[in-house]
Amino acid sequence: MTATASPSFPHHAPARVARTRDRLGRVAARAALAAASGLVLFAGFSPRPLWWLVPLAFAGLGLVLHGRRAWGAAGYGLVFGLAFNLTHLLWIQDFLGQEFGPAPWLALSAVMALFVAAACALMPVVARLPAAPVWLALVFLLQEWARQRFPFNGFPWGRVAFSQPEGAYLSLASIGGAPLVGFAVLVTGFGLAHLLVRARATGWRPARSWRTPVVAVVLPPLVGLAVWPTIGTAAETGSRTVAVVQGNAPDAGIGLLGERATIRENHFRQSAELLDAIRAGEVPRPDLVVWPETATDVRGEDPELAALVDDFGVPALIGALYRPPGSDLTENATLAWRPGQGVVDHYVKRELVPFAEYVPMREVARWFTPFVGNTQDMRWGTEPTTLDLAGTRLGSVICYEIAYDYVARDTVNLGANLLVTPTNNAWFGRGEMSHQQLAMSRVRAVEHGRAVVVAATSGVSAIVAPDGGVTRSTSLYTDTSLVSEVPLREQATLSDRLGAWTEYALVGAALAAVVAGFVLRSRSRGTAGRTDATEGEQHGGGDTAHG
Repeated sequence: MTATASPSFPHHAPARVARTRDRLGRVAARAALAAASGLVLFAGFSPRPLWWLVPLAFAGLGLVLHGRRAWGAAGYGLVFGLAFNLTHLLWIQDFLGQEFGPAPWLALSAVMALFVAAACALMPVVARLPAAPVWLALVFLLQEWARQRFPFNGFPWGRVAFSQPEGAYLSLASIGGAPLVGFAVLVTGFGLAHLLVRARATGWRPARSWRTPVVAVVLPPLVGLAVWPTIGTAAETGSRTVAVVQGNAPDAGIGLLGERATIRENHFRQSAELLDAIRAGEVPRPDLVVWPETATDVRGEDPELAALVDDFGVPALIGALYRPPGSDLTENATLAWRPGQGVVDHYVKRELVPFAEYVPMREVARWFTPFVGNTQDMRWGTEPTTLDLAGTRLGSVICYEIAYDYVARDTVNLGANLLVTPTNNAWFGRGEMSHQQLAMSRVRAVEHGRAVVVAATSGVSAIVAPDGGVTRSTSLYTDTSLVSEVPLREQATLSDRLGAWTEYALVGAALAAVVAGFVLRSRSRGTAGRTDATEGEQHGGGDTAHG
């Protein structure tokens, strides 16, 4: 009689299921913290004056990444980047959403999130180095450096520095520009994460291991506060009274392509109202009148605009779609217009917006965007220029250019003692884009020690003092004007003297840290391998002897 074996069941199956559930629960919790940290980062940007939230956002990211390997860190970085960019760039829907749906917004947010994911994938490599918060901060700045340049001249929106138009860190812009501000914020955030990890490891009892993260948390804001008394705001070469005309525009998104005549008419009407107020003594007579970006088309002679400037009797900066005599290409330009003389000089925008002012890979883009066939690329500006008007050397930084470090720096190094930012944000609706861009102008003011005049077609127009404070501003989608006295300054900040070398040094340090991290990991693996081999030989020798 043959005995039948009873079926056996793996008694370890329930334990394996429990471990899997536990692991998935931890992954879900870390993903939730990464997403929440990305949303906290978004909340730290203008128009909310919550700059202090930004270090907390990176503390959350640092906690998520602690102990993770490259692929896991990249995945959580992607979640963090998506949560931030999808909210921070929502205004793109106001521009293209009705005609193109959510695809442009989703695609751009995803590309920006991939840069963050790549940086986070490198963070485990540098996390084992001494003073880890410093290297983690540098690696994050490395992705900011890359996405300012690639693809299609990059997209600098959402840099950490632009979350700091006020507060303890802003003064550091005068020393090392936007890169140094971002670095300081990131060091504080990652330092806080490491402090929490060390504190938990020691049972929340102070220990020597706390020293480095405590320094990382405390030192950057303290240095920022110490630098504030050095920020100069006084007029050094006199002052000028500047009038900004905000004529307003329809809230039409990409539909503004058909509203050029309306925008021009609005600015003529608001200018006439300003003239009446000046003649009635209700506002001071300005030394300079400023119109926003592309407030009008100028092709050849423009008797109506010439007559308006003559009526003011003072020079004007006119933001225009300009077709110079003898050219068949349109420029996004700022025209220096003098009464009785017309256009005496002009500056051409050097950072054009891809897929708007020019179309990269036009033949490929034509497959996806029907309107491409009806457009022509604008002419790129190639040279920095200062415009001499009203006894002032003016540096024009047109709209999108304010996000790039070199544009304002070039004009200041050429001698500009006042910065003017003409912009046409009417394309982007009533979302947060205008406020985000104004924050950039505030950072640039401190970076270069100059007042900044922001002239927006539909708002927000503003007068920004050299310390980043907003002295006058307008609301969105109102027709109005600003008349204000601004200081002229000529002293160069340390940031201007150092130029791009601050960023080069930070990027170089980040690359060196990544190389050092890989070398350290390789040596650690080599040491572990030799140790295992030695133990194996000893174990094998013992067996042989025993045999």
